[in-house]
Amino acid sequence: MKKHAVLITVLFALSVSLISISAIFLEFYKLNKQQYIDHIFTKYSVITQIYRDHQQRQNSETMLDANLAVYKMQIVKEAEEQKAVLDKGTILKREGFESLSASLMYDKNGFYTQNKITKLRATMIRHNKLLYFHIQTKNAGILIKDEQLTPYNYLNILYSFSTIFMIISASFILVLQKLRPLIRLRRKIALFGDGDMKISFKTSSCDEIGLVSNELESTRRKINSILESRTLFLRNIMHELKTPIAKGTIATQMLDSEKQRNRFSSIFNRLEALVIEFALIEEVTSLDDKRDFNEYRLIDIIDGAIDMAMVERDVVSVDINCDEKLHANYRLYTTAIKNMIDNAMKYSNNGHINILIRNGELCFENRGDCLSQPLSYYIEPFTKQNPSKNSFGLGLYLVDSILKAHGQVLAHEYEDGVNRFIFA
Repeated sequence: MKKHAVLITVLFALSVSLISISAIFLEFYKLNKQQYIDHIFTKYSVITQIYRDHQQRQNSETMLDANLAVYKMQIVKEAEEQKAVLDKGTILKREGFESLSASLMYDKNGFYTQNKITKLRATMIRHNKLLYFHIQTKNAGILIKDEQLTPYNYLNILYSFSTIFMIISASFILVLQKLRPLIRLRRKIALFGDGDMKISFKTSSCDEIGLVSNELESTRRKINSILESRTLFLRNIMHELKTPIAKGTIATQMLDSEKQRNRFSSIFNRLEALVIEFALIEEVTSLDDKRDFNEYRLIDIIDGAIDMAMVERDVVSVDINCDEKLHANYRLYTTAIKNMIDNAMKYSNNGHINILIRNGELCFENRGDCLSQPLSYYIEPFTKQNPSKNSFGLGLYLVDSILKAHGQVLAHEYEDGVNRFIFA
């Protein structure tokens, strides 16, 4: 999720906006529809009054039809149409009315006023895109069809909603289109971090993302220039060092004193070993791609490391499954294991090392004293457990650098007199 946080945020904002707009328009549709129905129903109150007068005065049906025709309405007289409307129609609104009428009456006692309450129920019905008005009394009823008005039409609101919906969606699509270069830039940065130093960030875009890309391209060129200068400098230095070392080694053999010859030979051998280790460090730190990484059997890498360490086979116990495989740079990984073997031989009490797989991790075990400092101290260059030992203090530093190039780390634990170094 973190990889697509910006995209998810934009999509979330789009979803919230569209849902909010949909909810607002839905409520507006309901309110507008109800207002339309209420407005029409006020017209039908006049029709209710006409029907009430018709009943009180006992006018003819022709008179009632004429009065309704003024309002573009007609009485539905066919029984089948009445049944279809009343059974299948949708009731939009229904209300009850009471009317009070006064009549002047005469009896033996004289004139008097008689009040009469008439109860009506008016119902507005929609059927087949037409509006009907059903008026019911206690003893009668009438169904009137409105030929002028039509049921509520939601197309205008739907058109407005669709327009706003498409505008918002188009806006977010444009935002996502603007963010696409950012996704490509992230992928290029990941490739650059994995060692592809030739990848280009250059773009012709002039927006903020384009400016960042071009700045990254400028930075990439500077980094490449620095790395190339560093590599050239180190290689020239090592080449210049090897020449006097070789000359000194040859000149040493011309000394008459054996003691002096051995002393100078030891000095030049150590200098040569130091140059070789520097070359390995330079190779590890400048490892910019995985082209030299292949799949090897772990047992083959260990055998190569034992040969490089030039130790007897009986001092190294290997408990590794022959099918165990590893994706690695063969020469560098072999050097790392060789350094672990050398380290064990120098500090082991019994001159023996066990190499095994434990919990899926490669382990190196040897009996000896526990480290006097944390492991982080020993993986620094030119540090060692015992200064009197014949080493430069670069062994574990080189191992740690090689493991980091392979996506691993060096760990250490001490248990029951056993030092255990782990390639985790």
